[in-house]
Amino acid sequence: MHFPDEILALAQTIVTDFTAKGLMVSTAESCTGGLIAGALTEIPGSSAVVDRGFVTYTNLAKMEMLGVQERTLAQFGAVSKETALQMVHGALFRSHADLSVAVTGVAGPGGGSVEKPVGLVHLAAKTRNGELIHHEMRYGDIGRDKVRLATVKTALEMLIALAK
Repeated sequence: MHFPDEILALAQTIVTDFTAKGLMVSTAESCTGGLIAGALTEIPGSSAVVDRGFVTYTNLAKMEMLGVQERTLAQFGAVSKETALQMVHGALFRSHADLSVAVTGVAGPGGGSVEKPVGLVHLAAKTRNGELIHHEMRYGDIGRDKVRLATVKTALEMLIALAK
């Protein structure tokens, strides 16, 4: 995918700043399918910053790779604050990263419901010292690519905010 300049600028900021601070990042991605890690690794020198990325599109992958609890998925669903928080915790503690970001959502065009419409995305970012940010974004039914790119942008902004 060709990333917009705005996303590449955010990724460049992360690579530059995190390299200077000696920080590593991991990602846990569902609806973005690896695009956050992809945006970061578009930047030369990103190997100093990107530890690993988990693409956990299915509930089983979320459970096996990130330790998301089956009862959380049953009670709240894959697209929920609770799942995003467990995903980010799993990505952080199953990596060597100092910060992690996790996203889960409904990119569309189908798959939405009244409770969880297309464009609903839960994002969580966490540091090893316990700082945590959660955002519930409602981008709307703006198209799959736009939802995914908006999610990447928000995720990168969250990582920058946590590293300050």
